[in-house]
Amino acid sequence: MSQQHPPLTEGVYYILLSLYEPRHGYGIIQLTQQLTNNRVNLGAGTIYGAIKSLLEKGWIRPIEDDGRKKEYIITNEGKKIIEYEISRLKELFENGIRITGGAKNEG
Repeated sequence: MSQQHPPLTEGVYYILLSLYEPRHGYGIIQLTQQLTNNRVNLGAGTIYGAIKSLLEKGWIRPIEDDGRKKEYIITNEGKKIIEYEISRLKELFENGIRITGGAKNEG
């Protein structure tokens, strides 16, 4: 990706990951809770505000719905953003491990 973007918030990161398959807002909330063992709990206001922003950026798009719950899916541009973010996070993680010697299991 030629252009860098600011780091994604954890919420936006999980919203984009959730949308590799079509999902509605509540489905995004459920998957995010499942993936993070309930550590990240996205409220409805957060989800729908983020969805609006992600639609405007072209990172997700709506899918034709049956008139009930609108579903969304990630776009190719959104996938590029996720790939860039994963690369950024990998660098962050690897530098932390290299400098600290790795996570120590204290207990």
